[in-house]
Amino acid sequence: MQSYRITADEAKARLISGNEKYIQSRTLSCDVSPETLLRSSESGQKPYAIIITCSDSRVVPEMIFSAGIGDLFVIRVAGNVMDSHQLGSIEYAAEHLGTGLIVVLGHDHCGAVDAAMNHEPDGYIKFITDEILKAIGDEKNEFRACCLNVKHSCDIIEHSLQIQRDEEEYGLQVLGAIYRLDSGRVEFL
Repeated sequence: MQSYRITADEAKARLISGNEKYIQSRTLSCDVSPETLLRSSESGQKPYAIIITCSDSRVVPEMIFSAGIGDLFVIRVAGNVMDSHQLGSIEYAAEHLGTGLIVVLGHDHCGAVDAAMNHEPDGYIKFITDEILKAIGDEKNEFRACCLNVKHSCDIIEHSLQIQRDEEEYGLQVLGAIYRLDSGRVEFL
């Protein structure tokens, strides 16, 4: 496994700082100059965090954390549920890119959680809602259900990738977080 460029704690601090910058901003800007694109193309990606988040179009990790090109390795799937595809992507970023922090970023007012709680979807959506139901059980409070769903995905990652909670300083860490749609604030669980 590749050594991590920064500690998971340093990566978390960078995410918190970026989120605060996002909350305080009225407009966003990102360096997408030809020089930045060329540098990124030639030197490859070096993300400091892996973010697994919902596909909801209102949840954009690069904006939420004031991150630039190559800063975050983002995996999006409705309801931020885990399966072997997401786990393989996490494994790739951790082992080949040296990223030491994994954040499962859920959000309030999640349509996938609502579908699991209040509807009986069919088709491929049922694969997502069935996984969410495993996480939330009989929970009726939408926000608590979103938190339980995040924690469930964190548990799957830790168990599947055999991540120890007491890893060394530069070891791989998994954190859960919730994004508040109305304020833009990220709350780590």
